[in-house]
Amino acid sequence: MTPVSTEPERLSDRVLGGWLGRIAGNMLGKPVEQGDLWTRERIDRYLRQAAALPLTDYLPEPVAAPGDRFELRPEWRQCVRGRIHGSCRDDDVDYAVLGLDLLERHGFGFSTEQVGELWLLRLPYRQTFTAERAAYRNLANGLKPPLTATYDNPYQEWIGALIRADIYGWTCPGAPRRAAALARRDAVLSHTGNGVYGAMWAAALIAAAFTAPTVRHAVDQALAVIPASSRLARTVRRVVSLHDTRLTWEETLRTVDGETAGLGWIHTVPNAAVLTAGLLYGDGDFTRTLALTVRGGLDTDSNGATAGSVAGVRTGAAGIPDQWKEPLEDTVRSAVFGFDGVRISELARRTVRLAREEGDEARPPGWLPLPG
Repeated sequence: MTPVSTEPERLSDRVLGGWLGRIAGNMLGKPVEQGDLWTRERIDRYLRQAAALPLTDYLPEPVAAPGDRFELRPEWRQCVRGRIHGSCRDDDVDYAVLGLDLLERHGFGFSTEQVGELWLLRLPYRQTFTAERAAYRNLANGLKPPLTATYDNPYQEWIGALIRADIYGWTCPGAPRRAAALARRDAVLSHTGNGVYGAMWAAALIAAAFTAPTVRHAVDQALAVIPASSRLARTVRRVVSLHDTRLTWEETLRTVDGETAGLGWIHTVPNAAVLTAGLLYGDGDFTRTLALTVRGGLDTDSNGATAGSVAGVRTGAAGIPDQWKEPLEDTVRSAVFGFDGVRISELARRTVRLAREEGDEARPPGWLPLPG
């Protein structure tokens, strides 16, 4: 793949690619988002019975098969091929929308307290889950960060903060450390430890994807922003090393499964392993990256969304195959008040405007501002 740049004429296409990739990856993984039921083996069995391997499009509708009942999530009717008319509502997209609103309201100097205030203003409580729901409840009860993350919250290292990180990568193209710092300020509202590192890593990964010559380089740059001794960093490095030994994708995930056993299917660490494997074995191909990441199981819609964001940034909107973007009909369904039905292209345009306004002092060497 041609190295990605932050040249003015390319940035808009890259940011739109990130939005489209996030939404498409989320939609691909949503019908099988239940990692304790939808294992890799079960997902592939479903695809084989539907004659959908290799996976090159959204998931197929369920097929009747003796001896195996494939029970997809209830939203599957809006998420499978041939039935998609715009995006489904999902928290993996809601938080990207909410992050955009945050930066438009408060700029890049936002505080963690302002993140919480915006949740209470814009986000329905019942559309939050795990650590976010615990933090929301704590906010409503008058607690302030960092207590919002630590009080009565057993989900502090789960994947919720990671899925909120994309906007910081999209608005800091080529500046992974800057993106990670912004993501950390958001993440500590609800997470600690590897939960926070996951958000920092994802934001840096997406920011690096704009300028890194390969996906592998982007992964390496993202690793540099989190503590090398953290379990997240050690697990990502483990996937990289297994990939370097030319193990197959299946063998790599099987190995890491044993090393992350017991953490649960929504924990940041095993999901980062699935995501890293999807990116590395996808090798820059948008469709292969999404397919491998979702087939990897665990939190399929969240992993598919982040993988799609990285792959979409690298290929740009123009390079995303039509079967992924045309069914989205340039439309987002969102629970964030004031944003339901917004155009994906409008979200991308507003994101690019923020990237322009982020400030020359925070941009990497060689940055050229967009004209107009």
